[in-house]
Amino acid sequence: MGTTGQLAAVPEPKYWHLRTVLLRAIDTEFSTGQVLPNERDLSARFGVARATLRQALDQLELEGRLVRRRGIGTLVAAPRVGVPVNRHEEGWPGTARSQAWRTVDCTTAPATARLAKGLGIAEGATVHTVRRVRMVQGQNMATESLHVPASALPHLPGFRAESDRARSVLRQLERLEVDGESRAVELGVAEAEEASLLERPPGTPVLVMTTQYAAAGRLVALAVSTYRADTCKLTFGETGLVEVTPVGAAAEVRTAS
Repeated sequence: MGTTGQLAAVPEPKYWHLRTVLLRAIDTEFSTGQVLPNERDLSARFGVARATLRQALDQLELEGRLVRRRGIGTLVAAPRVGVPVNRHEEGWPGTARSQAWRTVDCTTAPATARLAKGLGIAEGATVHTVRRVRMVQGQNMATESLHVPASALPHLPGFRAESDRARSVLRQLERLEVDGESRAVELGVAEAEEASLLERPPGTPVLVMTTQYAAAGRLVALAVSTYRADTCKLTFGETGLVEVTPVGAAAEVRTAS
């Protein structure tokens, strides 16, 4: 079977073309918070079927350009919120970030193979996991699973309630002196549990940031944070050195302290 080395031209879907046209109209005719005309008027203006229009509107909502409000209609969304993720701006996990993060729960369990690899520990070793939600401007903007090997906190006191365990893990972790960290960011979609915490439907685009923290020459924590890609953008600070190192088809983003 012969090949020409060229991809056959693929027709652009109607809804995607309409998305581009709608974006141009949003940028030139509407302002943040303004309500768009109803679907019937938009369909008539652009000469498309209501189903095609809904596909385009759904796509723009996923991208964070539009937001739907029950009883109001479809509004032009505000620009994405800059969310600092540099440790010097955001703070080391613990009380420094207690106002931004709300604890959901804390569990202690054996490490899975994948988690053990990320933490550099043996599979089955005991790991404390604190789940939290990050609040930005009154909205649930991110979820986080903070994994800490029990061996990194040998003096962790006993606790009766789950909330006490979470506080103890975070306080003990804050006392460690971080001497290195590594961050990797990739695009993903929110699974059912994460979507519920973010108050968004499953499949919502998210930015998944995995951060490894080191102290005294060893890994002491692994944080997997899931940020809403439709309403926020991650900022790493103006003074931090950012290095992008390709790893296969992905790219690893490392931020120096």
